[in-house]
Amino acid sequence: TTYAYADTLSLQESADNLGRITTNKVDMFSTPSIEAKPLKTLWKDLVLPITKKEISISEPSHNRIWYQLDGQGFVHSAYVQPVKISLNEIRRDIPEKGQLAEVTVPFTDAIWNPLLKNIVAYRLYYSSTHWITGTLQDARGNDWYEVQEDFYKFKYYVNPAHLRVILPADVEPISPQVSAQEKRLEVHLKEQVVVAYEGDTPVQMMRCSGGTEYYNGYLTPTGSFRTDYKRPSRHMVNGSLASSWGYDLPGVPWICYFTEEGVAFHGTYWHNDFGRPRSHGCINLLSESARWLYRWTLPSVPYAEQLFSKAGGTRVEIVI
Repeated sequence: TTYAYADTLSLQESADNLGRITTNKVDMFSTPSIEAKPLKTLWKDLVLPITKKEISISEPSHNRIWYQLDGQGFVHSAYVQPVKISLNEIRRDIPEKGQLAEVTVPFTDAIWNPLLKNIVAYRLYYSSTHWITGTLQDARGNDWYEVQEDFYKFKYYVNPAHLRVILPADVEPISPQVSAQEKRLEVHLKEQVVVAYEGDTPVQMMRCSGGTEYYNGYLTPTGSFRTDYKRPSRHMVNGSLASSWGYDLPGVPWICYFTEEGVAFHGTYWHNDFGRPRSHGCINLLSESARWLYRWTLPSVPYAEQLFSKAGGTRVEIVI
């Protein structure tokens, strides 16, 4: 697959400070303000160096961070996913049950067949997670990972340089010495924050995006719940993409379900607008925050498992 973002040396040299446009289109402004002069329109999946970060005093009040991209102008951070380019060596010792991996480039195009590289199955984004089930070498000697998609049960193929295998140390439980009774999560929907407690001590706070009220209602439920069911990756699908409420999101990472209807904490790669409601009921988090939560909450998922459930998960209190 050819990548527009990897075509220039300057981008490779700035690999730790890149931003991917997450929405179909967004305006770039001369200064960090929606009242400033628009310079140009940027389109989805354009990747540019983040050359500066600015805090604006203008709206929106929940998120005043703006990124200067490529030294040209400013885009509100809500529409920019910070990404990196990190290439990986292929792992040929994939276990029979498969192995979890995460995307470490701004995006990579998964294909149905290595002989037909122009037919894209899905575009997989930075920080999303996927289950590798094997390796393949095509007629030209190019290596591929075979990836098992978990909703439709498809298989597709991904450039192995773009996936990093998750190691046991990456998912070791956090604070395993703290008893299950002492751990709890509070979600404050008005402030759009999640707070993790060990006893009476807050040990982590993270901004989130809870459910917003679409025409048929997608508000995050309030009350007491438990994280009894977890999985490190899920292809989340709902409705038609032609509608305003439909979605098709492969590789959603680090999922902690807390209702039988599938409402969960999970990582998010399709926006960077935490601090205001914008989900279909779930608690959207930065992928790094979701991984922390996945490791900290109970039950602890065995390293080789794609999903795990056990009664007695970490208590969750969701309040307005």
